[in-house]
Amino acid sequence: MPITVLVVDDSGFFRRRVCELLSTDPRIKPIGTASNGREAVEKAIELKPDVITMDYEMPVLDGISAVREIMQKAPVPVLMFSSLTHEGARVTLGALEAGAVDYLPKNFEDISRRPDELAKALCEKVIEVSRSRRGALASASRPAARSVEPRRPLTSRPTRSVTSPSAVGLKADTVAKPVVASKPSKPQPRHFDLVAIGTSTGGPMALQTVLTQLPENFPAPLLLVQHMPAAFTAAFAERLNSLCKIQVKEAQDGDLLKPGLALLAPGGKQMVVDKRGNCVRILPGDERLNYKPCVDVTFGSAANAIKGKILGVIMTGMGADGRDGCRMLKEHGATIWSQDEDSSVIYGMPMAVAKAGLSDEVLNLNDIGYRLSTDVSR
Repeated sequence: MPITVLVVDDSGFFRRRVCELLSTDPRIKPIGTASNGREAVEKAIELKPDVITMDYEMPVLDGISAVREIMQKAPVPVLMFSSLTHEGARVTLGALEAGAVDYLPKNFEDISRRPDELAKALCEKVIEVSRSRRGALASASRPAARSVEPRRPLTSRPTRSVTSPSAVGLKADTVAKPVVASKPSKPQPRHFDLVAIGTSTGGPMALQTVLTQLPENFPAPLLLVQHMPAAFTAAFAERLNSLCKIQVKEAQDGDLLKPGLALLAPGGKQMVVDKRGNCVRILPGDERLNYKPCVDVTFGSAANAIKGKILGVIMTGMGADGRDGCRMLKEHGATIWSQDEDSSVIYGMPMAVAKAGLSDEVLNLNDIGYRLSTDVSR
């Protein structure tokens, strides 16, 4: 069965071209179009597409409002078209908070200059977001918690050792049910010299969910690696900084690692930990690498510079970036957490880490921030 797509844009030309580009891949079938956000909501309910491509600026109902309403009434993966500007980044981040899964640049010149390349990128992205978990989409579209007071979730999943079969199988129905009469043991707080977090598709809102739970006096420095273009990371860091009690900034060459400071790897470049282990270096993006920034690069440099006292966290995202970096961290005595399948928008990166036997714990997204705030000691 082909992946069905609803194309939403107020430009008739762009709607036609997107449908033509999607039709170049036999795995994809455009099944309808909409010219405004209100029509998009109605057709999402009527046609039940596998994916929606969405513009932002539209009459009647804008793209962000349409995404928010679709997530409430008929959750479906939404791919936003965005301009690669600072303002475009702000709008796109708002759409991601409303429930959109991912984004692609909207550039009319690319349609005429390199249609084959654009068609391939669009089709690959549609196929990728079609694998999103709809339950996680609906959860991700809810406002992130902004309280920093540690609070035990009402329902907590038992942690799983990587030596157990359930840790490798990763299916929710294989997790052993906790005995009602017994209380879960509280993990002993541990000191970490660094917390490193890697994410991709679905990551912006996952990071927001986790980081808004951390207290202002969080005792460890943090490194954040989110697959994002260069125009987006500054706006994303600003957004997180405005929401969090900890400080968040786009990393610059020479930034020191400080407790309560989260450094976000800049898009289009690589962030590495200096060999002395006290600051980061920002390097040009290596064309040989698929990801710029790359989780493996940052995690690997941290393993070599800081050795064992690191907590590595891999969350939602397509592919396997982070697996090799986590392996290097583990070889130097680090602790690894990975997000579980149920709460991941795309269960690719955390699955790769868990299936490789590298995860010390597999955690629900809603537990990760709480665990960081309670398990990381001074």
